[in-house]
Amino acid sequence: MRRFRRPIIAVATASVLVLIQAILDPTGLLALVGWPGGTLQWQLGWPLAPYLVFLPVLLGVVWWAAARAGERFWTMFAGVVLAVLLAQAAACFAMTTDAALSAWAAGYVTAKALPAASIIAAVTRWAGGRSTRPVFDRGAVWPAVVAFGVIAPLAAGSWWTGAAYADLIPSARPERGFLSVAVAVVLMIASAWVCLRWMRRRVPGFLGTWLGILAAGALFGLLQSAIGVVVDDGFRGDLWPLMAAYVHLADGLSFAACLGWVAALAALVADRLRERRAVARTTDADTDADAIEPAPARRPVAVTVVAAVAAALVVTPVAVAAGADDAAAEAASVPAGFLRADGDRITDGEGHDVLLRGANVNQLVDFYQPQDDVPATRPLTEADFEGMASYGFNAVRLGISWSALEPEDGELDAAYLAKIDDAVAWAEANGIRTVIDLHQDGWSNAPTAPGTECRPGTDPMWGYDGAPGWATIFDGTPRCAFTGRDISPAGDRAFEHFWFDTEGVQTALVRTWGELAARYADEPAVAGFDLMNEPGFGQTAPVTTSLLLGRYYDRAIDAIREAGAPQIVFVEPSILWSGLGFDSGPSLGFTDDANIVFSPHLYAESITMDRSLGIPSIVSMERQFDLARRVADEYGIPLWSGEYGYWGEPEDVNARMKRYADAEDAHLLGSAYWVWKQACGDPQNGIGPIGLALVPQDCATGEDAPGNEVLLGELSRAYPRAAPGALGSLEADGARFALAGAVDEPTCGLDVWIPGAAEPDVQTEGLTKVRLEAQDGGWTMTACAEGGDYSASAG
Repeated sequence: MRRFRRPIIAVATASVLVLIQAILDPTGLLALVGWPGGTLQWQLGWPLAPYLVFLPVLLGVVWWAAARAGERFWTMFAGVVLAVLLAQAAACFAMTTDAALSAWAAGYVTAKALPAASIIAAVTRWAGGRSTRPVFDRGAVWPAVVAFGVIAPLAAGSWWTGAAYADLIPSARPERGFLSVAVAVVLMIASAWVCLRWMRRRVPGFLGTWLGILAAGALFGLLQSAIGVVVDDGFRGDLWPLMAAYVHLADGLSFAACLGWVAALAALVADRLRERRAVARTTDADTDADAIEPAPARRPVAVTVVAAVAAALVVTPVAVAAGADDAAAEAASVPAGFLRADGDRITDGEGHDVLLRGANVNQLVDFYQPQDDVPATRPLTEADFEGMASYGFNAVRLGISWSALEPEDGELDAAYLAKIDDAVAWAEANGIRTVIDLHQDGWSNAPTAPGTECRPGTDPMWGYDGAPGWATIFDGTPRCAFTGRDISPAGDRAFEHFWFDTEGVQTALVRTWGELAARYADEPAVAGFDLMNEPGFGQTAPVTTSLLLGRYYDRAIDAIREAGAPQIVFVEPSILWSGLGFDSGPSLGFTDDANIVFSPHLYAESITMDRSLGIPSIVSMERQFDLARRVADEYGIPLWSGEYGYWGEPEDVNARMKRYADAEDAHLLGSAYWVWKQACGDPQNGIGPIGLALVPQDCATGEDAPGNEVLLGELSRAYPRAAPGALGSLEADGARFALAGAVDEPTCGLDVWIPGAAEPDVQTEGLTKVRLEAQDGGWTMTACAEGGDYSASAG
């Protein structure tokens, strides 16, 4: 019984910890195994995975770790971390049958695994009885070390992707190139050498090797983090290096946890062969590990170098050019007059870069109305588009609601479609292109039902906007808010049903996108379709926010193309990007369609969690552009921010707007400010005396309040709406600007907006037929480029 004492204590501690977390966590998101309430749908597979898969794997591996590695705190700690990560991977696989995604997804529970491992290891060590702390023969280390490094580029999966990986951070991903792979493999082998020599002396056999590889994965992540501090601008007024370090650590741990068994198997085979050789040499002498290890120090170094070079040479000849050729071919196939994604740029198909800049319009969104006598939206009229045009806007992100578009399943509302038609036509008449955005906040406009008892830590909430009632499946989970509208057990459950297409809910929206796209397939003034505003993470991120989000996008894009619509499709990462300043996004290769644009919402220093918690910025405003561009480049598509702004107090707004404008110009990007008009009854407005917007509402009279001229002045600054060839640089401050570009052949197409009543004094080089034309609110400058470099400036 004594030998079972430590495993029994470890499993009991883990079970109690799981139970306590499930009781205390009101959302089910923070616990190892959560319970957000509601009815468990036994007929569906995915809701059972945390209970029928995660929990048994967790407890089984904890028992194994306690029995084999429970003599010491740190070895037991590693064993519990391994248990949590493997349980997560197993549960994800049960939900998706996608092994690569499931293995990478294991890293998402790192923040849960580390504290849980500390508690379980401490209790096991304290209450598990006297420890003898034996020391074991280290055995054959090099086969496991080399296996760990060599398999990395061969099984990179989704690891080492995303915003955390700057170009110079070594990564074992083949597309990063030979040098990156070779350096990464060397670092992984070195990490494994250090950790295995320590761990295998304390934990014998297969598990000891696996735990050593787990520690090596963590060490590799920390080495990447140290390099990142140097090559990724370090602490630039934010906490990004710490967040990047967490991602590196999570990737390293999950890779080692899910593939460390390969190295352990290699070590096991090597140990057996080693023992046989030892027996063959002598049968009457005890042989210690050091006596039979290869003595020359040069041999391990040579093995490391050869393994790294071999792995890099084998995997790095990746045909990335073919993807670029496919993208170019697809861009060329878009009909004339339509915008298209061309590599990392949005172009018009006539050899011109296009910057789409403007604002969001929420006046067609079907919001929850907190007070019956205070309207939730303001009427949308042609005057709104005339006003936006007077500030030089050439794009509008038009929010629409699924609940208003399809109040009955399978039947689009004709009156609502007519409102969308009017908006598109009014925008076109004023030189503005429309991005049709399927808007949602918190899944639907359903508020907390009367009589609902919210668990401690959550509060009754207003509804917001999104899906119709027939597409909303709450399963009785409480519609209560935890830290804000986007974390609600009911909303998370509804999103989970959507991602797994329960009762065909997702299929219905895919069909609806096909019908809506068909309506505007011949309308070039529609710049594109934004498939879902800030998608929720449901209950099982990153299964939802990566794999299943990508699957939904792929299905919707297919429906749009089958409807004959050639426009750009704007794809967003999950709401986590708006809350953190970065996210994983859909899995790489989620679609083979090239006419897509990556559209995160760049809310750094605004509505992100850091600001609401009063801590330093996780991601600075300037850095967010670099991170978004980094992810867009991984997809090989352009970048466009669908929302930004909402900075709070006027003194903060004005300074931050200037910083945002400067960074946007430096990155040659377009975006849409949130929001043009916002009614006093909008649930996001809070029903104060003045509605929050570029054009506020006086809540006492219902009329327009004085516009925010400081914001509008920055948004109205000069910029090229279209630029021949490739735009190379841009700086602007009001009517003053300087831009430069290059074009291969002569073309007319430069179109620059310049605000103000006074005629600008424009200086140009490499441009002909320069013409200035006055319009409401400013001037339009057009010109032709002669070919080669060109520039223009004023002021």
